[in-house]
Amino acid sequence: MKRILTTVCILSLALLGCNGSVNESDLSFKTDSDWKFHGNTSTEQRFSGLKQINRSNVSQLGLDWYYEFDTSRGQESTPLVIDGIIYTTTSWSKVYALDGKTGRLIWKFDPEVPGKAAANACCDVVNRGLAFSEGRLFLGTFDGRLISLDARTGDLIWSTLTVDQSKPYSITGAPRVAKGKVYIGNGGADLGVRGYVSAYDVITGDRVWRFYTVPGDPVDGPDGEASDDVLESLASETWYGEEYLKYGGGGTVWDSIVYDEELDQLYVGVGNGSPLNHVYRSEGKGDNLFLSSIIALNPDTGSYIWHYQEVPGETWDYTATQQITLTDLMLDNVNHKVILHAPKNGFFYVIDRVTGKLLSAEKFAPVNWASHIDLDTGRPQETPGARYVEDPFMSGTGGAGVHNWQPMSYSPLTGLVYIPIQVLPFLYVREKPSAFAQGALNLGYELFKGPLPESPEGIAELESILTGSLLAWDPLAQNPVWSIDLPRPYNGGTMTSAGQLVFQGTATGDFNAYDAETGDLLKSIQTGLPILAPPITYGIDGVQYVALMLGNGGAVPLSIPVFQGPSQYPNGRLMVFRLGGSGEMPSDDFTPKPLQVIAQTWPEEVVSAGSDLYGYNCAGCHGEATLSSGVLPDLKRSAVTTNSETWNAVVIDGALEDRGMVGFSGELSEKQSEAIRAYVGSEASRIRLRDSTLED
Repeated sequence: MKRILTTVCILSLALLGCNGSVNESDLSFKTDSDWKFHGNTSTEQRFSGLKQINRSNVSQLGLDWYYEFDTSRGQESTPLVIDGIIYTTTSWSKVYALDGKTGRLIWKFDPEVPGKAAANACCDVVNRGLAFSEGRLFLGTFDGRLISLDARTGDLIWSTLTVDQSKPYSITGAPRVAKGKVYIGNGGADLGVRGYVSAYDVITGDRVWRFYTVPGDPVDGPDGEASDDVLESLASETWYGEEYLKYGGGGTVWDSIVYDEELDQLYVGVGNGSPLNHVYRSEGKGDNLFLSSIIALNPDTGSYIWHYQEVPGETWDYTATQQITLTDLMLDNVNHKVILHAPKNGFFYVIDRVTGKLLSAEKFAPVNWASHIDLDTGRPQETPGARYVEDPFMSGTGGAGVHNWQPMSYSPLTGLVYIPIQVLPFLYVREKPSAFAQGALNLGYELFKGPLPESPEGIAELESILTGSLLAWDPLAQNPVWSIDLPRPYNGGTMTSAGQLVFQGTATGDFNAYDAETGDLLKSIQTGLPILAPPITYGIDGVQYVALMLGNGGAVPLSIPVFQGPSQYPNGRLMVFRLGGSGEMPSDDFTPKPLQVIAQTWPEEVVSAGSDLYGYNCAGCHGEATLSSGVLPDLKRSAVTTNSETWNAVVIDGALEDRGMVGFSGELSEKQSEAIRAYVGSEASRIRLRDSTLED
């Protein structure tokens, strides 16, 4: 490839002049230098008009600077850039303001989320970002607060509680701002809550309206909210029995909320039910509106306009919360204002955003729960037995989905959508009998109980099944254009630019730039840390930068550590790149901590009981079969494991609650706690013996 700067200044080949200055009219710096919205613009296409970095020169991309945070938990934030300042969030809902040129810390804000709130985390104590309007930032905290900050100083302007904190609600998604209101949802459906989205006044923090996504208990009467009429006239008749009332019904709006400036409509993506299994939630009957739906609301009043339900009677955790992207498409010579949607269930939907009518839907990944979507009814044609009512069902994808929260991007130049794909097959086995408990995972299907393969052959076979890729999809023709296989699943979101580039970070720490038209890999930078979050780009003083958050975490890395990381990852980081960047990458020591072998043995039945208890209570954070991903401590390598009193102080009494390790007092007895320790200790001894045998 030709370099931008040569001994001869050839302006026709590059956008940089001989002195390194930038032609701002070509770079669109005047209109595209900031990243003001979660998806860059209100259409949430994650496309930037900047093109100083392009496919002819991206090979010169290098690290400019990085900033290290104070937590090793998952980093999922999309930073904002306003007037040269980067605003980003980290786990535990902390906020940082950094100089976009130098990385200098301007201010930071800690909302002091209590460690015990981590008990409400189905998927780590992550945060996906901020909203900005007229000098104010808006933050949703993990423990359910909505906060307004002065963007200049980081000072608190107001804080309002958006949830009932006696219930396992959480907020991980980014708020959105439009028309003088801040819109925010919440999470917690897996643990047993009732979902809703709310609007708050940007100046005062007062609640303006609330829309519940599922019916409440009819005994209590109407909620007195914007959703009352449509829940009564449309949704209530699609629910059966009373079981869902005990656990809220679910339907949380935990990620995508988009305001349509052209049509003056607000779109929200709705999640799974609670309990999750349709058989237990609603006697196996009814569509259960508005689960797994996109709903259009009046942004001023919250009143219902239309909905489209992607998975009627949802029972697989196939949410509709994934990114909602707005654009126009010419279909049959008619211009349609559409929503592009690639949710967990593996079908790519094109929806008329004026009416909510489904225009097209095709599989964009290998899923088998349904054969196709009937365009006349808008309903999926389900595979017989997919609902695992009697017999198990081996699904091409489980609740992690083929596309989860990691954002896709859309380029109006290529007309393509760039989607992070993962294939994580899952065996659905109905839980018998049902074992529901408030504040616990209420799935209604059995969780994986191991063991995971340990032989090189077994690991290789499993890795060949659990795959990841980057897909370029044509939403008009509804077919793939190109696809790139990646070493692992659960990779980062994407961003595309006028430089005809697609950027994505991977689970193996590679930050990649691809040709948006062909998929050719043009640049790859090894960052040293797994990347979940999507990149952004911005411009300052005629220089284009690309930035992204790094750090492992989230549901899949925590609970399914098939691809083993170090015994403990370092803290997360923000990395910023530019053409000619020559910054030095951080150097990390990934030497594993030693196994803590205990000079004690336990009866086989105790170890077996401990295995089951570990799987139910511990695996979601510390990894299946004690195989930690390195985000949270590997218990086999923790000194806490060696002493029963210290172990119980942590596991039962919550001695490390301030770090997010809540105590299980009232849920586990000391006998059960010791059984878990026995299992962990036995695994440490077994692996030490295995490794020493291999060395011999």
